[in-house]
Amino acid sequence: MTAEVNSLYQQACSAEYQNNLPEAIEKLKQAISIAGNDSMLYTKLAGIYSDLGEYELALQAYAKVIELKPDDAFLYISVGSIYETQGKYKEAFAAYDKALGIFPEYKYNYLNIANVQYKMQDYKAAIASYNRFLEIYPQHREARENLASAYLVLDMPEKAVKEYTNLYNKNSSAFKDYANYGIALVKTGDYSKGSEILEKAVELDPQNTSCHINLALAYQELGNNELALEQYQTVFKQLPNLHSIRLDYANLLADMKKNEEAIEQYKIYTVNYPSDFRAFKNMAIVFKRMNNLEPAIANFEKALVIKPEDIEIKKDLAACYHAQKNYIFALKYYDEVLKIKPDDIDVKTNKAFALHALDQYQDAIKLYEEILAVKDNPTVSANLTKAIVSEGFLMLNANNYSKASEYFQKAVARNSADDYAYFGLAKAYRGLELNEKAAEMYEKAIALNPDKKLYSSEYGDFISALYSQSAPAVEGTDLPEISLNDDGDIRQKPFDLKKNKDLITLGDENYRKKDFDIAIQNYQQALEIKPDDEVTLLKIGNIYGLKNDNKTAAEFYKRAIVVKPDYADGWFNLGLACANEKNYEDSKKAFLKVIELDANYAYAYYALAIAYETENNKPEALKYYKCFLQYNKDANLVGQVQDKIRSLEK
Repeated sequence: MTAEVNSLYQQACSAEYQNNLPEAIEKLKQAISIAGNDSMLYTKLAGIYSDLGEYELALQAYAKVIELKPDDAFLYISVGSIYETQGKYKEAFAAYDKALGIFPEYKYNYLNIANVQYKMQDYKAAIASYNRFLEIYPQHREARENLASAYLVLDMPEKAVKEYTNLYNKNSSAFKDYANYGIALVKTGDYSKGSEILEKAVELDPQNTSCHINLALAYQELGNNELALEQYQTVFKQLPNLHSIRLDYANLLADMKKNEEAIEQYKIYTVNYPSDFRAFKNMAIVFKRMNNLEPAIANFEKALVIKPEDIEIKKDLAACYHAQKNYIFALKYYDEVLKIKPDDIDVKTNKAFALHALDQYQDAIKLYEEILAVKDNPTVSANLTKAIVSEGFLMLNANNYSKASEYFQKAVARNSADDYAYFGLAKAYRGLELNEKAAEMYEKAIALNPDKKLYSSEYGDFISALYSQSAPAVEGTDLPEISLNDDGDIRQKPFDLKKNKDLITLGDENYRKKDFDIAIQNYQQALEIKPDDEVTLLKIGNIYGLKNDNKTAAEFYKRAIVVKPDYADGWFNLGLACANEKNYEDSKKAFLKVIELDANYAYAYYALAIAYETENNKPEALKYYKCFLQYNKDANLVGQVQDKIRSLEK
């Protein structure tokens, strides 16, 4: 550097010191015009441009320096710093990486690289770089803060907590990142410490919604429901359309027994997240708790469509149908659970109760015995005896006195104080003309329950018949239908046939008047009395079909054929509902089932033909149109079908 150039350089330094940066730049330019290859001049010029925020001019100056000193790692670090300031993180990384290649011994550069990787959201690489840097500079607070944050972003909350805890414990007064520390603690399940830290976070920044959300979750897990509720309300004031947390909010409301509010939140959540089975399941549980079984069933079924392998949903569905006394559908789901968990005693027990309620005593007896072989259960034991007695009376009504006596003897052996069993045994012996034994059993029944007028009255008739030397007359029992109450005990189950028929008649009248919603209510009330009425189920399905709600119609047709698997009309209407939804594969299966059940069901052939014609399967369409003509009794369709056949045969 010549004396003139040195003088200009010193003048530039003096101007810079006096903060007269334009003057400093002017002096440096004059010096460069004389000594254009002096790297010191360009380095000083680049630094001043950088201080002024003239980053492009600074980069141009550094580029000239790099031409002159290509192996100077710190030049690349300066360039990387400018790019980083500009938000050009890829260029910054390239510059820092170049410096690392030239001067790998300069470990501080790992911090530059880590910071750029962090800003580029390459958190995995940033973590590696921060850790390499911290091996040399373990006390660097900013690096540890960023490392902890990167761990949290990558859902490694345990590692994040470790870093934050060390920072907090070393200098709590300098600690600032309460928000991320608290969130990390909540993610690790440390709700007590997490709530403590998050309380400080929301105090420092009341607008931090994430902190309020996580504080709500922490309070919720700790059972501090009122505090959790306050936090959720704060969140929704800040972000009314934040629907992602409504499931947790709804769960809180449900835990607080705020059932209607919980249901409202579940509904909002399901509109925005219709594929999350948990919301439908939890909403159903609330409806079930409210004993509102229809919406409970509807939501359990929606949850099951999304997650068909969930056994707990099937258990809940079975329980709801059982509570409705719709034992056929309860059994359907009990069986599905038992396919997966054949040793589930609770489900077996409930299935046995359902079979018992449907008067399927032999199947119930078999299940009761299986259950008792595994686990003693007084209720099951009592119901087993009752089922044996009930089966005995069925045999008695069928005049199978020998078999009846076997069942009653088995019941007596199980419970020697069962007066009803002795009464049945007396009737069985009477039918077998074992009069002495019959008299003995009548006397035991009366002794056990002297207030039961039926026993003494029939015993009197029996004795009179003996003395008059008339043939023993065994009448069918007048026993009412038997079912189970909620405690699993036998009770009388009256069947109001007249009310059932009146409701169906009323439904038919409203159907004819096209008051469809009222008709549905009438039919559903009738089903509450007799839930296995396939015709009424079909009628409800037909109404939904008229309302163009084919999916709901199909559900009622499916119920009808579950109740009565050989119900041809149910299968046919199910096929039509599927066809209306353009589900031709299932519609064809349904129509083929109709023909299997009733080969003369002409319209099934016609519907099949239409389905195949829709699929452009001419040979099958022709086949079934011709079958229709063979079985058809509708003269109005003959010409139309013949035209179709001629058209297809062209």
